[in-house]
Amino acid sequence: MTQDVSGHHERIDVGPLTFDVAIAGGAQGRPVLLLHGFPETARSWDLVSARLVAAGLRTIAPNQRGYSPGARPDGADQYGIAHLVADAVGIIDALGLSEVDVVGHDWGSVVAWHLAGWHPDRVRTLTAVSVPHPAAFGWALRNDADQQRRSEYIKLFRQEGKAEHVLLADGAKRLRAVFSDDVPAELVEEHIRVLSEPGALTAALNWYRAMGRMDELASVTVPTTYVWSTEDGALGRAGALRCGDHVAAPYRFVQLEGISHWIPEEAPDALAEAVLQPPQ
Repeated sequence: MTQDVSGHHERIDVGPLTFDVAIAGGAQGRPVLLLHGFPETARSWDLVSARLVAAGLRTIAPNQRGYSPGARPDGADQYGIAHLVADAVGIIDALGLSEVDVVGHDWGSVVAWHLAGWHPDRVRTLTAVSVPHPAAFGWALRNDADQQRRSEYIKLFRQEGKAEHVLLADGAKRLRAVFSDDVPAELVEEHIRVLSEPGALTAALNWYRAMGRMDELASVTVPTTYVWSTEDGALGRAGALRCGDHVAAPYRFVQLEGISHWIPEEAPDALAEAVLQPPQ
Protein backbone atom coordinates (compact mmCIF):
# COMPACT_ATOMS: atom_id res chain seq x y z
CA MET A 1 0.00 0.00 0.00
CA THR A 2 1.43 3.38 -0.96
CA GLN A 3 1.57 6.27 1.46
CA ASP A 4 -0.57 9.30 0.63
CA VAL A 5 2.23 11.80 1.11
CA SER A 6 0.53 14.60 -0.81
CA GLY A 7 -2.51 14.58 1.45
CA HIS A 8 -5.99 15.94 1.04
CA HIS A 9 -8.34 18.42 2.64
CA GLU A 10 -11.52 17.67 4.53
CA ARG A 11 -14.21 19.87 5.98
CA ILE A 12 -15.06 18.66 9.44
CA ASP A 13 -18.15 19.81 11.34
CA VAL A 14 -17.86 20.40 15.07
CA GLY A 15 -21.22 21.61 16.33
CA PRO A 16 -22.25 24.62 14.23
CA LEU A 17 -18.70 25.24 13.00
CA THR A 18 -16.91 23.78 9.98
CA PHE A 19 -13.12 23.39 9.98
CA ASP A 20 -10.82 23.06 6.99
CA VAL A 21 -8.42 20.26 7.83
CA ALA A 22 -5.34 19.07 5.91
CA ILE A 23 -4.76 15.32 6.30
CA ALA A 24 -1.72 13.47 4.99
CA GLY A 25 -0.30 9.98 5.38
CA GLY A 26 -1.72 6.49 5.27
CA ALA A 27 -4.93 5.70 7.15
CA GLN A 28 -3.03 3.18 9.28
CA GLY A 29 -0.40 5.70 10.35
CA ARG A 30 -0.30 6.84 13.97
CA PRO A 31 -2.31 10.09 14.03
CA VAL A 32 -0.63 13.39 14.88
CA LEU A 33 -2.72 16.52 15.47
CA LEU A 34 -0.84 19.68 14.41
CA LEU A 35 -2.10 22.95 15.92
CA HIS A 36 -0.85 26.21 14.39
CA GLY A 37 -0.33 29.58 16.05
CA PHE A 38 -0.74 33.29 15.20
CA PRO A 39 -0.58 34.70 12.59
CA GLU A 40 -0.28 31.43 10.71
CA THR A 41 -2.52 28.80 9.18
CA ALA A 42 -2.26 25.02 8.99
CA ARG A 43 0.15 25.53 6.09
CA SER A 44 2.84 26.37 8.66
CA TRP A 45 3.11 22.61 9.20
CA ASP A 46 3.81 21.69 5.56
CA LEU A 47 7.51 20.96 6.03
CA VAL A 48 7.07 19.10 9.33
CA SER A 49 4.10 17.10 8.04
CA ALA A 50 6.09 15.86 5.04
CA ARG A 51 8.77 14.51 7.35
CA LEU A 52 6.31 12.85 9.72
CA VAL A 53 4.42 11.24 6.86
CA ALA A 54 7.69 9.94 5.42
CA ALA A 55 8.24 8.26 8.79
CA GLY A 56 4.88 6.50 8.53
CA LEU A 57 2.66 8.83 10.57
CA ARG A 58 -0.65 10.42 9.60
CA THR A 59 -0.91 14.18 10.14
CA ILE A 60 -4.06 16.18 10.83
CA ALA A 61 -3.63 19.96 10.57
CA PRO A 62 -6.77 22.08 11.01
CA ASN A 63 -7.18 25.76 10.34
CA GLN A 64 -8.39 26.54 13.83
CA ARG A 65 -11.25 28.71 15.07
CA GLY A 66 -11.17 32.05 13.28
CA TYR A 67 -8.91 30.78 10.52
CA SER A 68 -11.43 28.47 8.81
CA PRO A 69 -14.13 30.55 7.06
CA GLY A 70 -16.79 28.22 8.45
CA ALA A 71 -15.53 28.59 12.02
CA ARG A 72 -15.50 32.34 12.56
CA PRO A 73 -18.12 33.17 15.21
CA ASP A 74 -18.60 36.76 16.34
CA GLY A 75 -17.43 38.04 19.70
CA ALA A 76 -14.21 37.67 21.63
CA ASP A 77 -15.97 35.46 24.19
CA GLN A 78 -16.21 32.79 21.49
CA TYR A 79 -12.41 32.40 21.44
CA GLY A 80 -11.64 31.42 25.03
CA ILE A 81 -9.39 28.43 25.63
CA ALA A 82 -12.30 26.13 26.53
CA HIS A 83 -13.79 26.67 23.05
CA LEU A 84 -10.43 26.12 21.34
CA VAL A 85 -9.79 22.86 23.19
CA ALA A 86 -13.34 21.67 22.51
CA ASP A 87 -12.73 22.26 18.79
CA ALA A 88 -9.65 20.03 18.90
CA VAL A 89 -11.52 17.28 20.74
CA GLY A 90 -14.39 17.60 18.26
CA ILE A 91 -12.04 17.11 15.32
CA ILE A 92 -10.48 14.05 16.97
CA ASP A 93 -13.96 12.65 17.62
CA ALA A 94 -15.15 13.35 14.06
CA LEU A 95 -12.23 11.35 12.70
CA GLY A 96 -13.05 8.43 14.97
CA LEU A 97 -9.76 8.60 16.85
CA SER A 98 -9.39 7.56 20.47
CA GLU A 99 -6.02 9.26 21.02
CA VAL A 100 -3.47 11.31 19.07
CA ASP A 101 0.01 12.66 19.40
CA VAL A 102 -0.43 16.43 19.72
CA VAL A 103 2.00 19.05 18.43
CA GLY A 104 1.28 22.75 18.96
CA HIS A 105 3.20 25.90 18.06
CA ASP A 106 2.67 29.36 19.56
CA TRP A 107 -1.06 29.68 20.38
CA GLY A 108 -1.43 26.12 19.14
CA SER A 109 0.94 25.17 21.94
CA VAL A 110 -1.38 26.81 24.49
CA VAL A 111 -4.28 24.76 23.11
CA ALA A 112 -2.12 21.63 23.14
CA TRP A 113 -1.10 22.11 26.79
CA HIS A 114 -4.73 22.45 27.83
CA LEU A 115 -5.81 19.53 25.64
CA ALA A 116 -3.20 17.33 27.34
CA GLY A 117 -4.09 18.70 30.78
CA TRP A 118 -7.86 18.39 30.48
CA HIS A 119 -8.08 15.29 28.29
CA PRO A 120 -4.98 13.16 29.02
CA ASP A 121 -6.82 10.05 27.87
CA ARG A 122 -6.95 11.51 24.33
CA VAL A 123 -3.27 12.56 24.13
CA ARG A 124 -0.60 9.92 23.55
CA THR A 125 2.29 12.41 23.62
CA LEU A 126 2.60 16.19 23.65
CA THR A 127 5.16 18.24 21.75
CA ALA A 128 4.84 21.90 22.73
CA VAL A 129 6.71 24.34 20.53
CA SER A 130 7.83 27.84 21.62
CA VAL A 131 5.24 28.43 24.36
CA PRO A 132 5.97 26.59 27.63
CA HIS A 133 3.40 25.26 30.09
CA PRO A 134 0.97 28.12 30.84
CA ALA A 135 1.99 28.18 34.50
CA ALA A 136 5.63 28.67 33.50
CA PHE A 137 4.69 31.38 31.03
CA GLY A 138 2.40 33.05 33.56
CA TRP A 139 5.19 33.11 36.14
CA ALA A 140 7.57 34.71 33.63
CA LEU A 141 4.96 37.27 32.60
CA ARG A 142 4.54 38.36 36.21
CA ASN A 143 8.13 38.12 37.45
CA ASP A 144 10.61 38.35 34.57
CA ALA A 145 11.35 41.78 33.08
CA ASP A 146 12.69 40.21 29.91
CA GLN A 147 9.45 38.30 29.27
CA GLN A 148 7.38 41.37 30.11
CA ARG A 149 9.27 43.31 27.46
CA ARG A 150 8.88 40.53 24.90
CA SER A 151 5.12 40.41 25.50
CA GLU A 152 4.48 44.15 25.08
CA TYR A 153 2.92 43.51 21.66
CA ILE A 154 -0.03 41.73 23.31
CA LYS A 155 -1.32 45.10 24.56
CA LEU A 156 -1.74 46.24 20.94
CA PHE A 157 -3.31 42.95 19.85
CA ARG A 158 -5.99 43.30 22.53
CA GLN A 159 -7.09 46.71 21.21
CA GLU A 160 -10.05 45.99 18.94
CA GLY A 161 -9.94 47.94 15.70
CA LYS A 162 -6.56 49.52 16.28
CA ALA A 163 -4.65 46.26 16.00
CA GLU A 164 -6.45 45.30 12.79
CA HIS A 165 -5.67 48.69 11.24
CA VAL A 166 -2.00 48.61 12.23
CA LEU A 167 -1.43 45.06 11.00
CA LEU A 168 -3.31 45.32 7.68
CA ALA A 169 -2.25 48.85 6.66
CA ASP A 170 -0.03 49.23 3.58
CA GLY A 171 -0.87 45.82 2.20
CA ALA A 172 -0.44 44.07 5.57
CA LYS A 173 3.14 45.35 5.76
CA ARG A 174 3.46 44.94 9.53
CA LEU A 175 1.82 41.53 9.51
CA ARG A 176 4.36 40.34 6.96
CA ALA A 177 7.17 41.89 9.00
CA VAL A 178 6.60 39.55 11.95
CA PHE A 179 7.94 36.62 9.93
CA SER A 180 11.64 35.91 9.59
CA ASP A 181 13.28 35.82 6.17
CA ASP A 182 13.64 32.06 6.59
CA VAL A 183 9.89 31.45 6.41
CA PRO A 184 9.10 30.57 2.76
CA ALA A 185 7.41 33.49 0.99
CA GLU A 186 4.73 31.16 -0.37
CA LEU A 187 3.65 30.26 3.17
CA VAL A 188 3.71 33.87 4.36
CA GLU A 189 1.46 34.91 1.48
CA GLU A 190 -0.99 32.10 2.26
CA HIS A 191 -1.20 33.19 5.89
CA ILE A 192 -1.74 36.81 4.82
CA ARG A 193 -4.39 35.78 2.28
CA VAL A 194 -6.42 33.97 4.92
CA LEU A 195 -6.09 36.71 7.53
CA SER A 196 -7.11 39.33 4.95
CA GLU A 197 -10.51 37.68 4.49
CA PRO A 198 -13.42 39.65 6.01
CA GLY A 199 -13.42 39.21 9.78
CA ALA A 200 -10.52 36.77 9.83
CA LEU A 201 -7.90 38.95 11.52
CA THR A 202 -10.39 40.09 14.16
CA ALA A 203 -11.24 36.45 14.83
CA ALA A 204 -7.55 35.52 15.10
CA LEU A 205 -6.86 38.45 17.43
CA ASN A 206 -9.84 37.43 19.55
CA TRP A 207 -7.64 34.61 20.89
CA TYR A 208 -5.64 37.36 22.62
CA ARG A 209 -8.74 39.32 23.63
CA ALA A 210 -10.30 36.30 25.30
CA MET A 211 -7.07 35.40 27.09
CA GLY A 212 -7.40 34.97 30.84
CA ARG A 213 -4.87 33.95 33.47
CA MET A 214 -2.34 31.60 31.95
CA ASP A 215 -1.32 29.74 35.09
CA GLU A 216 -4.42 27.90 36.27
CA LEU A 217 -3.63 24.68 34.40
CA ALA A 218 -2.37 21.81 36.54
CA SER A 219 0.69 19.78 35.64
CA VAL A 220 0.24 17.59 32.58
CA THR A 221 0.59 13.83 32.95
CA VAL A 222 1.45 12.70 29.41
CA PRO A 223 4.98 12.26 27.96
CA THR A 224 5.99 15.77 26.93
CA THR A 225 8.65 17.38 24.78
CA TYR A 226 9.12 21.14 24.91
CA VAL A 227 10.97 22.75 22.01
CA TRP A 228 12.34 26.27 22.47
CA SER A 229 14.64 28.32 20.27
CA THR A 230 17.30 30.75 21.47
CA GLU A 231 16.42 33.51 19.00
CA ASP A 232 12.69 33.58 19.77
CA GLY A 233 11.71 37.22 20.07
CA ALA A 234 8.45 36.51 21.90
CA LEU A 235 9.33 33.75 24.39
CA GLY A 236 12.26 34.18 26.74
CA ARG A 237 14.45 31.78 28.67
CA ALA A 238 12.85 32.26 32.11
CA GLY A 239 9.59 30.54 31.21
CA ALA A 240 11.35 27.93 29.10
CA LEU A 241 13.51 26.78 32.01
CA ARG A 242 10.49 26.41 34.30
CA CYS A 243 8.42 24.39 31.84
CA GLY A 244 9.49 20.99 33.15
CA ASP A 245 8.32 21.89 36.67
CA HIS A 246 4.76 21.46 35.38
CA VAL A 247 5.08 18.05 33.73
CA ALA A 248 4.41 15.02 35.94
CA ALA A 249 5.50 12.53 33.27
CA PRO A 250 8.57 11.77 31.14
CA TYR A 251 9.87 15.13 29.90
CA ARG A 252 12.45 16.38 27.44
CA PHE A 253 13.58 19.95 26.80
CA VAL A 254 14.93 20.56 23.29
CA GLN A 255 16.80 23.85 22.80
CA LEU A 256 17.41 24.93 19.20
CA GLU A 257 20.35 27.27 18.79
CA GLY A 258 20.10 30.23 16.42
CA ILE A 259 16.48 29.55 15.38
CA SER A 260 13.78 32.22 15.60
CA HIS A 261 10.18 31.86 16.78
CA TRP A 262 9.17 30.19 13.50
CA ILE A 263 10.45 26.73 14.39
CA PRO A 264 8.14 24.63 12.15
CA GLU A 265 9.43 26.40 9.03
CA GLU A 266 13.03 27.07 10.05
CA ALA A 267 13.86 23.77 11.76
CA PRO A 268 11.45 21.13 10.41
CA ASP A 269 14.01 18.32 10.66
CA ALA A 270 14.75 18.97 14.33
CA LEU A 271 11.07 19.41 15.16
CA ALA A 272 10.03 16.24 13.35
CA GLU A 273 12.78 14.35 15.17
CA ALA A 274 11.48 15.66 18.49
CA VAL A 275 7.98 14.42 17.66
CA LEU A 276 9.26 11.03 16.52
CA GLN A 277 11.37 10.47 19.66
CA PRO A 278 9.17 11.28 22.67
CA PRO A 279 10.65 10.87 26.14
CA GLN A 280 10.23 7.44 27.68
